[in-house]
Amino acid sequence: MANWRFRLKNLAVGAACLAITEAGRELYRPWVYSQGIHDWGIADTLGNSFGTLTAVFIIVGLVGKDASTDYRLIALIAGGLAIYELLQGPMGGAIDPQDIVASLVAGVVCVFVYRALNRHPVSFKREPAP
Repeated sequence: MANWRFRLKNLAVGAACLAITEAGRELYRPWVYSQGIHDWGIADTLGNSFGTLTAVFIIVGLVGKDASTDYRLIALIAGGLAIYELLQGPMGGAIDPQDIVASLVAGVVCVFVYRALNRHPVSFKREPAP
């Protein structure tokens, strides 16, 4: 079972990313739009980029194993969010390629942040049971 420090670190990163996501949606995005600033799509994809970071670190903080196998969980979450974006079309919404790319790029960022935070080597192999 993962220790409380592992859970607290990952939940803290998830909470910080949630705060950034919501601040970006409520403050940054309207400001960029009102000023007519071209920010290369950052305002449009904040929900997917920081939202992916939020989802990954909150879920890892709750159910992660504090092991290198958590990288599979990260890939599953980021990939699932990208697939969710793809399914917007058949569900009556619009498919936004920028949101799909933002989710996948954020998934890669999650791997690096998780590695730096928890010092687990990147491995998608199953670890032997203790």
